[in-house]
Amino acid sequence: MVKIFRTDDRIIHEEEQIEPGVWVDMVNPTITEGEEIARDYGIDLQDLLAALDEEESSRVELEDGYTLILVDIPATEIRHDKETYTTIPLGIILTGDIIITICTEETPVLQAFMNGRVKEFSTKKKLRFVYQILFRVASLYQSHLRIIDKKRTEIEERIDSNTEDADLIDLHALESTLVYFATSLRANGAVLDRLTRYKRLEQYPDDKDLLDDVIVENRQAIEMTMIYRDIINGTRELMSSVLDNRLNNVMKVLTSVTLVMGIPTLISGLYGMNVNSKGMPFASNPYGFGIVCTMSLVICIALLLLLKRKKML
Repeated sequence: MVKIFRTDDRIIHEEEQIEPGVWVDMVNPTITEGEEIARDYGIDLQDLLAALDEEESSRVELEDGYTLILVDIPATEIRHDKETYTTIPLGIILTGDIIITICTEETPVLQAFMNGRVKEFSTKKKLRFVYQILFRVASLYQSHLRIIDKKRTEIEERIDSNTEDADLIDLHALESTLVYFATSLRANGAVLDRLTRYKRLEQYPDDKDLLDDVIVENRQAIEMTMIYRDIINGTRELMSSVLDNRLNNVMKVLTSVTLVMGIPTLISGLYGMNVNSKGMPFASNPYGFGIVCTMSLVICIALLLLLKRKKML
């Protein structure tokens, strides 16, 4: 799908044809659509469709007549019937007349521009547009990171009462997401470092300050990712310790019960042996059964009190 946008007096509207000063947004384009754009603007087809490959790394490439910028942006996906986060490539191509964005799916990063929610946005100021996109990318990372931390907090609040094995799996999924985020943010940081030395296109006076803001936001997102990774790792270790401690408590109770129940079992076994009753205490007493049971009960109670005093029950 290919859409064409243009801003006039800070108002964005959709166009029918590609003209100088427009923004061409390509969402999962077909080979035919890619070939047409590539042929009209002298762009290598592999560069134009590079963002459609999920394995493409973030980079900046300066080619004759155009510049390719690839960055990783956060996206959502369904994994094990649950919504999780991942990263996908976003391609930005700057030519002498237009700016082109390519992505495998619609993203909130670009939807904000289409809906006119970005101030000082102009399709004609291409480099500033790039910086604004990168700023939105860093902000979206931070937003997703806060949601991830909120999910971790919800799991942590259940540790004392209703901890389950599924919570450990969810924590592992969150930790894996943070690994993807950290890798992508570092790669985006390398792209931003390259852009600080980028002189091919005209930069407006405010562009340098905007780029500095983008770098700060990206670094902040990296720091948030590392902090949340450490916190999730600590939460996972705490949860594992709690589950192990519960298992130990269960085993301790079962061991104590087994020990206490062994007393009447031993006594009944001795009295059940096929020997002369004269050698067995209380065997000839008409109340012998009650006396033996009472003695067994007293011994069990004494053993229970001893185990409780030793904090083994």
